[in-house]
Amino acid sequence: MNLPTEVFEDVVVVHPPEELGGDQSDVFADHVSDMGHRNVVLDLDDTETLDSKGLEAVLETQDRLRARGGNVKLATTNPVNRKILEISRLDQQLELFDSVVDAVKSFR
Repeated sequence: MNLPTEVFEDVVVVHPPEELGGDQSDVFADHVSDMGHRNVVLDLDDTETLDSKGLEAVLETQDRLRARGGNVKLATTNPVNRKILEISRLDQQLELFDSVVDAVKSFR
């Protein structure tokens, strides 16, 4: 899986695909978890489809990174994705930020 990324010191920002779910969700969790960074920000602004499998992949990624002393945080201004995270109550399990910059800074 080839995902656009940006590295800011010990934090990597990952831009997930437009559709995060279905068969690619397991590949996504494996790829992000194995990137070699413990602290990850997922920028969900351009993700148009986020289904239950995609949410599971995000939680799986969080579990794997936390086991290594890291974490995953989300950044999005996309109102649909924010609503999905609120309805599923994942906004209470994952830190959610309005901007990638704020999410990256929160690791300091």
